[in-house]
Amino acid sequence: MPDIDLQLIRNIPDFPKTGVQFKDITPLLADPKNFEQTIKAFLNKSASSKYIAGIEARGFIFAAAVAQAGSKGFIPLRKSGKLPGPVEQQSYQLEYGEAMLEIHKGIYPINSSVTIVDDVLATGGTAIAAIKLCQKIKLHVDSVVFLMEIPGLGGRSQINQHFPDLQISVLVAE
Repeated sequence: MPDIDLQLIRNIPDFPKTGVQFKDITPLLADPKNFEQTIKAFLNKSASSKYIAGIEARGFIFAAAVAQAGSKGFIPLRKSGKLPGPVEQQSYQLEYGEAMLEIHKGIYPINSSVTIVDDVLATGGTAIAAIKLCQKIKLHVDSVVFLMEIPGLGGRSQINQHFPDLQISVLVAE
């Protein structure tokens, strides 16, 4: 378990909608020591991958830093309508609605290995969409790594149901 101060992650009730418990990582990002420890822990879990994919928006923060620290390529998994040029799309369910992710086509070599990085594993919908999206452009997803997990929402079991052999890692337990 990495030495990350969990006190720096704030629980914000009823954001962005009533009933949602939002995990605010801003204080963690603002603390240089803890941010560095987090990046090192993510990098340790993604050592075998050529690329690090980050899910918009907070996954970008970690994934770009991990890619740079590990001399790996960064793949942005963006919300719909934000990438120019040809893209592949994948819709998914959120705790509080529906959304779509996109990835560029024709940039990444087929069968390249990728680790998907995000901040929180909740229902698993976003992660499943990210994995499917990478597979659509023929990337090999080695693993998915999250800063934290909200176990009561069943995200891990949802990912396991769709991708039983995929390695799922969480850096810190609540």
